[in-house]
Amino acid sequence: MSQQYDYEVFVQPKSGQPFTHVGSVRASDDVLAMHFAKEVYTRRDNPSAIWVIRRDHIMMWNDSELFNIAFEKEYRKPGYFAQRHLERKTKNGR
Repeated sequence: MSQQYDYEVFVQPKSGQPFTHVGSVRASDDVLAMHFAKEVYTRRDNPSAIWVIRRDHIMMWNDSELFNIAFEKEYRKPGYFAQRHLERKTKNGR
């Protein structure tokens, strides 16, 4: 029996919308995985696109230190520039 791989499946409901993870399939090659994914995850709906990605090809970071580095600089935090704008308006009396 040939080796089986896990594939993650993402669908885009309509053009311009984000892709959503809908599940996974197990197959021996990429083409078969696409056929399985289309059969299982597009049977009821008619999405505009489908992504089928072999799980071991997905890169993942799970080192929390990598994410903490970004917040060492205040301007990288969400809302920083909007807050600065409000502070300047208040300071200038506008």
